[in-house]
Amino acid sequence: MSTSAKKLTKSSTDRMIAGVCGGLAEYFDVDPTVVRVAYVAISLFSAGFPGLIVYIILALIMPDH
Repeated sequence: MSTSAKKLTKSSTDRMIAGVCGGLAEYFDVDPTVVRVAYVAISLFSAGFPGLIVYIILALIMPDH
């Protein structure tokens, strides 16, 4: 019985800027456009969520695919 653990990595195929949202979409098995729209909406409409800073940090710490 083989169990392969999912890894959260940047997307190598579906990347707009750094592949962070594409990687999140691959990990959660959803459409990357949905992840991007949700990320932007949360960043714009929530004063407590510093979206750009979080994106930059994720781009730096998430491993490549």
